[in-house]
Amino acid sequence: MTVVSVENLSKAYRLGQIGTGTLSRDLSVWWAKARGKPNPLLKIGQKDHGNRDGETIWALKDVSFEVKQGEVLGIIGRNGAGKSTILKILSQITAPTCGHIGVKGRIASLLEVGTGFHPELTGRENIYLNGAILGMTKTEVDCKFDEIVAFSEVEQFIDTPVKRYSSGMYVRLAFAVAAHLDPEVLLVDEVLAVGDAEFQKKCLGKMEDVAKGGRTVLFVSHNMAAVNRLCQRAVVIDSGRVTLDAPATEATAKYLQSGSGTIAEQCWNDVGTAPGDDVARLRAVRVLNSKGAVADTVDIRSPVTIEMEYVNLKSEAMLLAAFAFFNDQGVLLFVSSDFAEPQWGKKPRRKGVYQARCEVPGNLLAEGLVTVLAEVSTAHPVYQMHFWEHDCVGFQVVDTGEAGSVRAGWGRPIPGAVRPALKWRTSYLNGAEG
Repeated sequence: MTVVSVENLSKAYRLGQIGTGTLSRDLSVWWAKARGKPNPLLKIGQKDHGNRDGETIWALKDVSFEVKQGEVLGIIGRNGAGKSTILKILSQITAPTCGHIGVKGRIASLLEVGTGFHPELTGRENIYLNGAILGMTKTEVDCKFDEIVAFSEVEQFIDTPVKRYSSGMYVRLAFAVAAHLDPEVLLVDEVLAVGDAEFQKKCLGKMEDVAKGGRTVLFVSHNMAAVNRLCQRAVVIDSGRVTLDAPATEATAKYLQSGSGTIAEQCWNDVGTAPGDDVARLRAVRVLNSKGAVADTVDIRSPVTIEMEYVNLKSEAMLLAAFAFFNDQGVLLFVSSDFAEPQWGKKPRRKGVYQARCEVPGNLLAEGLVTVLAEVSTAHPVYQMHFWEHDCVGFQVVDTGEAGSVRAGWGRPIPGAVRPALKWRTSYLNGAEG
């Protein structure tokens, strides 16, 4: 059953200042404009940017999608893409310029810190106020009250006016109220980023429980790992339009790939301007798939090779090449160097151009964007860094979930920074009675 329906939704905002705050000032500005005179309210040296007739910006343009009961939909996109505008329209905070929305059931929204809270009321009073707004009786809120307070971890301050709460306390209580008061539809914006890591983990777990209970969640976030964990499906918004509606892992992968700024190959033809110093300079870095071709997407089960070309400018330098691998959250996955290679690891290298290759085996990296740092340094007698090129190349690791794959057994992306295929052996010992 469709719970949320959005059809050809558009929202336009007018640019510039609209009104001066009082009728008399508005009339004064209008009369001056009618006579071709400057704005009489401008200060000396101030330019008139308020009268921008006809200039509008479309925050949303012809957005359409549906959300089924019990589905968790992720909405992702760059800042200013229109994600929060969708939630505000669904929450009836603002009206659409054109288009239609349909929502079945009660909506609880958490769009910004303190949404729906009255600052002069205490935490206790705001819980009952929000319950009343959602159409719940006092008895229904009483049944959930202790659970809400326990989840929010603000028991000590529950009878303190919320205007004295920190932003983290605000979010804790606001999310606890929104998630526990039995809404049919829960709208959550990036506001959870205000909370600490432990609270974010609790919130994601609670939203999973809400979805399993048959309720619907629309989740706006820049945390792609959270979107992949929580959502079955994701919508990518760009400049107010839906550019992709796909399974969450596919949507986040394409979104990261399109906006990451990473490339699979980077070359520096001019040695003088290439990264490095008077000892070593970088010439090229590239990502190669299992067939030896430059690729920005690799299958999770196949090996991937990172290749570096660099120039040794100093005779008999004791150089070491290394790569550092990072995921899309900026977490360092691992570092590998050619120090252990028998041919090069323990003796100086003569002047010239070198090619260093590092092969990462299949079934090691997790799904998502991986960026690579390239480094060449002197290891002996004194450690010295010659270049340290961050994010010089990047690639997407994808898993299609084909039959027989590790992910197919889970039915969803496997959590973790890496996803090694380890050897398992299960042995039958004896009967159940043993």
